[in-house]
Amino acid sequence: MTAQMTGGQGFIAALDQSGGSTPGALRLYGIPDSAYSGDAEMFKLMHEMRVRIITAPAFTSAKVIAAILFEATMDGQADGKPVPAFLWEDRGVVPFLKVDKGLEAESGGVSLMKPMPTLDALLDRAVKLNVFGTKMRSVINLPSREGITAIVAQQFDFAARIARHGLMPIIEPEVSIKSPDKAGAEAILLTEITKALDALPDDRRVMLKLTIPDVPDLYAALIDHPRVARVVALSGGYVRADACRRLAANHGMIASFSRALIDDLRLDMDDGAFDATLARSIDEIYQASTVKV
Repeated sequence: MTAQMTGGQGFIAALDQSGGSTPGALRLYGIPDSAYSGDAEMFKLMHEMRVRIITAPAFTSAKVIAAILFEATMDGQADGKPVPAFLWEDRGVVPFLKVDKGLEAESGGVSLMKPMPTLDALLDRAVKLNVFGTKMRSVINLPSREGITAIVAQQFDFAARIARHGLMPIIEPEVSIKSPDKAGAEAILLTEITKALDALPDDRRVMLKLTIPDVPDLYAALIDHPRVARVVALSGGYVRADACRRLAANHGMIASFSRALIDDLRLDMDDGAFDATLARSIDEIYQASTVKV
């Protein structure tokens, strides 16, 4: 798994929509809010959608090297196996787990992560299910050095806890594409992440999941940093064509797209149409991740 994540050709599928983003994802897929009652039914429908994606013929390590799962998906089944086992054993896809519990209210231009009181127990479960790593997300709206410093410190503090369980942490300090000074926020973020990486022990590595920068190759030094296993890009609300165009200008950066991966999938598609649509999406994102301009 480590070899695949550090050198594999392809991208990461982000299949980790949780409570807040799930209704919107289901509506886009063709399931209205009126089709379910309560979280249990909602997550059951979301799990069925995710299983349809990961069992599709195109969803293999030929182009998808990893997948980020929501906790309920990690605990679910696909073709009679735990989802992480199915991904790795049947598809060659490395499983990751989203571990954050959502965002605090914005303060100082940023939204820190909420507390994670059950993190260690969750990580123990993930290890038993042969999950390789984790992902956690914060959001940066303004170029506030104080706020961005706090974001990076929190992310790296949790990453140290995650690493003690033998898992690879993906650090995701998302810069909002709606920021009034996105480039300014990205410049500060680059400085603060570099400081945090330089302070890591020699035997520690992390992955970074970052918004595609306004300045192409802004994160080149992070991609080459000895403490970084991989730098991946979030789509951040860009439509797939735009996200792929921007990503292709950033050398060494691969995709970790969520909505941009599944935007065109619909519940009422027959299996042939569903599989063909997903394959086209995978091809487009794979090209942007591996063929640079």
